[in-house]
Amino acid sequence: MASPPFLVASDLVNLAVTVQDGAVTQIRLHGRVTRPPETPFERQVTEELSEYLAGQRSRFTLHVSPTGTDFERRCWDALQQIPYGETRTYAEIARVVGNPNGYRAVGSANHKNPIPIIIPCHRVVASGGGLGGYGGGLDLKRRLLALEQARHPPPALEKDLGGARSAR
Repeated sequence: MASPPFLVASDLVNLAVTVQDGAVTQIRLHGRVTRPPETPFERQVTEELSEYLAGQRSRFTLHVSPTGTDFERRCWDALQQIPYGETRTYAEIARVVGNPNGYRAVGSANHKNPIPIIIPCHRVVASGGGLGGYGGGLDLKRRLLALEQARHPPPALEKDLGGARSAR
């Protein structure tokens, strides 16, 4: 049985996190819950997400269990392969999941991603250089990419990030 959502608070965004059977099952951006983490696993989730949001973690060790269609899960698996600080386009993800013309379907899968941040849909941008969409709003997407100092962004994204590039 899933636990009630608990709060992971940060200056960047508040998250309402749901876990079940040792896995993260949902993260709601801009969460409005007040319950603190209570179990050891909930405290681990809080620690890892807090470290990420403070710019002190680039990889998660948490098990995730998203609910979605086979195609959505393939997309979410592909998102988890995008390295910290890098971006991919919707079209690139469509090719990776075997549907080269399915960039809109990838956008839909991103929109339905139940575990944003850990499954990093914010790292997917439009082929034309724009940010594309983001369930948490484009301002949060910009801020997450800036936090990661996204490498080699398309020119429009570089402009959106204020010219931030990393030589990592």
